[in-house]
Amino acid sequence: MISANNVTLRIGKKALFEDVNIKFTEGNCYGLIGANGAGKSTFLKILSGELDTTNGDIVITPGQRLSVLEQNHFKYDEYPVLDTVIMGNQRLYDIMKEKEAIYAKPDFSDEDGIRASELEGEFAEMNGWEAESDAAQLLNGLGIDTELHYSIMKDLSGSEKVKVLLARALFGNPDILLLDEPTNHLDLAAIEWLEEFLINFNNTVIVVSHDRYFLNKVCTHTADIDYGKIQLYAGNYDFWYESSQLMIKQMKEANKKKEEKIKELQEFISRFSANASKSKQATSRKRALEKIELDTIKPSSRKYPYIDFRPNREIGNEVLAVEGLTKTIDGVKVLDNLTFTVGHDDKIALVGGNELAKTVLLQILSGEMEPDSGSYKWGVTTSQSYFPKDYTKEFDNDLIIVDWLTQYSEIKDATYVRGFLGRMLFAGDDGVKKVKVLSGGEKVRCLLSKMMISGANVLLFDEPTNHLDMESITALNNGMIKFPGVIIFTSRDHQIVQTTANRIMEILPNGSMIDKITTYDEYLASDEMARKRQVYTADTSEDDN
Repeated sequence: MISANNVTLRIGKKALFEDVNIKFTEGNCYGLIGANGAGKSTFLKILSGELDTTNGDIVITPGQRLSVLEQNHFKYDEYPVLDTVIMGNQRLYDIMKEKEAIYAKPDFSDEDGIRASELEGEFAEMNGWEAESDAAQLLNGLGIDTELHYSIMKDLSGSEKVKVLLARALFGNPDILLLDEPTNHLDLAAIEWLEEFLINFNNTVIVVSHDRYFLNKVCTHTADIDYGKIQLYAGNYDFWYESSQLMIKQMKEANKKKEEKIKELQEFISRFSANASKSKQATSRKRALEKIELDTIKPSSRKYPYIDFRPNREIGNEVLAVEGLTKTIDGVKVLDNLTFTVGHDDKIALVGGNELAKTVLLQILSGEMEPDSGSYKWGVTTSQSYFPKDYTKEFDNDLIIVDWLTQYSEIKDATYVRGFLGRMLFAGDDGVKKVKVLSGGEKVRCLLSKMMISGANVLLFDEPTNHLDMESITALNNGMIKFPGVIIFTSRDHQIVQTTANRIMEILPNGSMIDKITTYDEYLASDEMARKRQVYTADTSEDDN
């Protein structure tokens, strides 16, 4: 168990947390949620001991081991991958290294023998002999191939490092597990594996994530940070949302009844206070009126942008025809002879582990890259707006936000442009900020404003939820669902893919494609059945031999 007792954290004059009391118990997974800036990551750092509190303390059950998902992706660059994972249990790793040093001595003394015996006993108690195989199992589950297990960390890609650091946090069955955005940079297969791992994990988990589907799958409880307080709910993210909305509704209804009662009492008092025969009743009602207190309904610190993509022109029947599209990058064929057509009702999710191929396809369709061979043709009624995965060039200038967005608007009126920025929570002086100094989330909201102001009837998105908070992701999800045109997109957000797409295209490692008219969950289920059939066929054919 880990608990916060009367925890207060002040940064300057501002209190980020005030007298927080909360217990996280064994066997539960807690989703820590709140608006951007509410202090989710900061609270995890307080729990881990990385940050000191201004007042109060953190209590951990004696003897329990706490494990944290490292955010510094370069910290272990000089270590082998397997060593990095085993270091998740630092005591076990220290024993391994001390044993190696003793056995490597050319002059092995009696004292060395006694010390080695002590270490061997502790090593066995900690299941040390299974450490390498356990670490390898975690790495394989997250998609790190066996040939990389003995590589040096600095030789891995960014996404591979993230997976190794996640395996490090999970290693050795920690008693308390703190995970800050564990699904970032994971492919969907790795996310599914992590979901199953956490569902079957018997100890305490506290996780921060912007992935609503992930929180719904793994969390037994939700801890909501708002205005420096933490309110605990039993249930996952959807249960928290429904419960919190119901609570506000009930308080509003109760206040409405109280207001009606107040009005009724005030009318009686006003009417009969001067009437001698009714004076006692009027006095009684005054006392009743004084006892009525309206519930204080404090507005949430969460702010939801308003995302509404409205096409200027209705899309026709001929949308897009792709014929024999092929592209090779650095000697690897990422797209191989892709041929398909897109209809006016299609909302297509590009899925699969081939991240580069999905990005390349969107770059080609948006006109940012030329194919090696093949062709594509947009219908005459179509207009496209593209959200790139890498948008650094968009903001590499000295423009202020209003001028940056105005250049993409047919109507050059500042008030008109500010209206789109206002929908995306840019208010007042925000419009004169230079775009180059914006945060990642602000830049994404600028790009979504650009897409809204374009009036396009075809939207191309490449991972648009990166850097967005939960509220903005929810707003984007709703905007994509309502959009009456065509969408072709990639996203790691399971809920966006499931609720938006009616057609799934999976680009395979060899550059070919599977194309199905189906929802995402149905596609995953059918794919799983196909894998089972393949395994069954292989097994039975071996038996026949």
